[in-house]
Amino acid sequence: MSINSSNSKSSNKLENILIIGNGGRENSLAWAIQKNELIKRIYLLPGNAGSNKINKSERIGLDLSNIKELIKKLNSLDINLVVIGPETPLAEGLGEVLRNYNFDVFGPGSDGAKLESSKSWAKEFMKCANIPTANFWKVKSLEEAKKIIFKSPQPLVVKADGLASGKGVFIPDSKEETLSATEEIFKGKFGNAGEIVVLEEKIEGPEVSVFALCDGKKYVLLPTAQDHKRLNENDKGPNTGGMGAYSPTPLLTKSHLERITKEIIKPTIDSLLKKNIDYRGVLYFGLMITKSGPKVIEYNCRFGDPECQTIMPLMDKNFVILLQKCATGNLLGNEKIEMTDQLSGCVIATSKGYPSDYEKGLPINYGDIDLEDCQIFDSGTSLNSKGEFITDGGRVLSVVCQGKDFDNVFEKTYKNLKEISFEGMYYRKDIGHQVRKRNLNSMDS
Repeated sequence: MSINSSNSKSSNKLENILIIGNGGRENSLAWAIQKNELIKRIYLLPGNAGSNKINKSERIGLDLSNIKELIKKLNSLDINLVVIGPETPLAEGLGEVLRNYNFDVFGPGSDGAKLESSKSWAKEFMKCANIPTANFWKVKSLEEAKKIIFKSPQPLVVKADGLASGKGVFIPDSKEETLSATEEIFKGKFGNAGEIVVLEEKIEGPEVSVFALCDGKKYVLLPTAQDHKRLNENDKGPNTGGMGAYSPTPLLTKSHLERITKEIIKPTIDSLLKKNIDYRGVLYFGLMITKSGPKVIEYNCRFGDPECQTIMPLMDKNFVILLQKCATGNLLGNEKIEMTDQLSGCVIATSKGYPSDYEKGLPINYGDIDLEDCQIFDSGTSLNSKGEFITDGGRVLSVVCQGKDFDNVFEKTYKNLKEISFEGMYYRKDIGHQVRKRNLNSMDS
């Protein structure tokens, strides 16, 4: 897709920003962007109950599918930069629609978003580009899947091909579980996202997240992170959208990053260019560090959640300028992100029952929270008729803290979590267990 920046509306002006999305990721982006003195107003569409608490921020309500009304509103607000948070509007092509109306957009078009919206497309992309990843099979029926499952010497990972809100991946312990997960997907557990299933060999090693801000040709790396996908302690239970994270991860050494850059990041961007895909946004590499080296588990075409909440407090006031440079195709590629020397950690509080069925509308109570080097980013919240905060999602909010060491970071995080309550509130008590030195139970006893 060819993008012409010369007609863009911004002319490098950077005053009014639109962030599309309603989660903790979008609130943390707004929080990082408001640090820049050039910014006058940040509009969140639709945002959540916590969005208005962020300096310079305001929620707006519009139907994203009504393009005529959307463009009219963005023009009236004099929007200089649009940042698209979630994967669904990216996959549906909102990026290219807005660019066609000459808005500067941080977020790929639907062609680049296929890296996330179709796992089979992404796997074939990696295979063609010789990017290290697990062996895989793309299957379109249960019968086809059965042959592969029973021929395999070990249980296979099962993935719904399309978007499933981070819940479409199953890591079975037996062939029976592999078959059962495959059957569930083909029976419509994730709707159209499960018309194709990807079966993958199981690979082993710690998982890490690497983020590259990309302008189509050049890129700048953000701090690394490690996400905790499983619902329960000791990384047990079903996959979720993410229960917590920390950044940067010491698991990735300088030599790891050099190898990842050479074998994964650069070939990915080069291959996108070969396909004439002008990718302007963040490239998220979900990696596993195996004995034979780093391998790609998945791509995302947006900031991870909760990694985004974890990383944003480490950004300086010029972060938004990097987003604009990516949107306009003007990265130099040698930009340095000025970061604090602090570490950051995030723990997600969820509703009882998540990631399956959960209740909404429960009052949220806040006690004595220490906000020094600490942020609360709402994810699934709204206001009741009395203007009180209530739950409105599976992942309700994230508590994010910074400090000089991870023990200090998570001690503060869990201390603040104890000051927040709602009926059925649940959170993992071992987030950051890979980097915490003190007894884990002592921090939340």
